Amino acid sequence: MTTLPVLDPPTRPLVTIRDLRVELGGHPVLNGVNADLARGKVTALIGLNGSGKTTLLRALVHEYSYRGQIRFHCGHDHSKPTPEHIGYVPQKLTLDARLPLTVKDLLALALSHRPLFLGISRRMVETIRQLLERVDMAHAMDRPVEGLSGGQLQRVLLALALQPQPELLLLDEPAAGIDFRDQQKFYDLIANLNRTSGVTVLLVSHELSMVSRHSDHVLCLTDGKIQCQGPPKEILTPVNLARTFGADMQQFLHHHPH
Repeated sequence: MTTLPVLDPPTRPLVTIRDLRVELGGHPVLNGVNADLARGKVTALIGLNGSGKTTLLRALVHEYSYRGQIRFHCGHDHSKPTPEHIGYVPQKLTLDARLPLTVKDLLALALSHRPLFLGISRRMVETIRQLLERVDMAHAMDRPVEGLSGGQLQRVLLALALQPQPELLLLDEPAAGIDFRDQQKFYDLIANLNRTSGVTVLLVSHELSMVSRHSDHVLCLTDGKIQCQGPPKEILTPVNLARTFGADMQQFLHHHPH
């Protein structure tokens, strides 16, 4: 009797997006986006500035009203205005330098219902410590936020996005403006979190070398539509990049190893 090999089932999507349309100020930004976000995988979203990448992320967390369908297949109730179990790291966070906040204070403000002037509970301090350890920033717990480098601040924001344990992590050009060495470390950190926790990641990035190295799937967004999608080796070609970036292609090609 011959034993047939056991095949792994195809990866099920965590999120399906169908005919997604968003208008801002009466102007169409997303014009019928169709995409699947594979469960436990890293999906990269690339495209020119103004192509709708950030709008897509904000539609996923219901910051923008939309037409079409966004379905979460995770067993939680996502019918509420803000979906649960989604972590979101924006491109930049502007903080008032006059506020004498430490890293611990910043996370406590976001995570605790208790006013900061009453102090931070031991349990909250331990929660903050564990979150910072996941992003290699526990040593900076008592440092002033205003003294952090761009890469360090993004790690702190990532720590915040990891509470509670997200099923979907949205990253909107999280390494923009960070020097190349810190960019590499940040993307390596994202890849490690994906491997160790199984969190599904949707990453917006212009760093095509990082996209090629760390993503499982690439979505090319042009004029509010997905023009091409697939594995990085198949998608990050001169032809597809020209379709995605047009006349501005050369400014992105130098980020991508040939």
